Amino acid sequence: MLKQVVALSMCLLSAACTAGDTSAEPIPPANHATAPLAPEFKGIKQWINSEPLTLSQLRGSVVLVEFWTRDCINCIHVMPHIKEWHSRYRDQGLTVVGVHTPEYDHEKLPANVQQTVRRFGLEYPIALDNDYQTWDAYGNRFWPALYLIDAEGRIVYRHYGEGSYAETEAKIQQLLAKR
Repeated sequence: MLKQVVALSMCLLSAACTAGDTSAEPIPPANHATAPLAPEFKGIKQWINSEPLTLSQLRGSVVLVEFWTRDCINCIHVMPHIKEWHSRYRDQGLTVVGVHTPEYDHEKLPANVQQTVRRFGLEYPIALDNDYQTWDAYGNRFWPALYLIDAEGRIVYRHYGEGSYAETEAKIQQLLAKR
């Protein structure tokens, strides 16, 4: 019994010692030039809704990279916001790129991803990252994960999970105003 109490206490202590809200992590560079350059899309063998894209060809645009997977309920909850931002800001210089990185084997099938794209009416470019090469290049570990890239190609904001929609949209607006 004592071992169980100690184990439970350790679990609670480790949770209590976790840093504050890490779901929204603006990257606060001392000056703009110190924000990290966004890695290129790597290992993408198929695109949905687009010809292959590179970040270098998107330079000058604000880019929202969204890591998601089709069976993730949190990703499904985020989709309406991503769709709205795509619709509202694409003519102002925002390019949304969904990076579908599968959690399960059946999510690797392009037909399954295309079915999800149709089901939810996703119109923005989607890269199929079945081998996790783009995921790894970003050092990503979460679904959904959003990375905002400024017109110079630097990651200036990231958010993991659901929520912080107003904060994310405000950052999109701020970056678009600076272009």
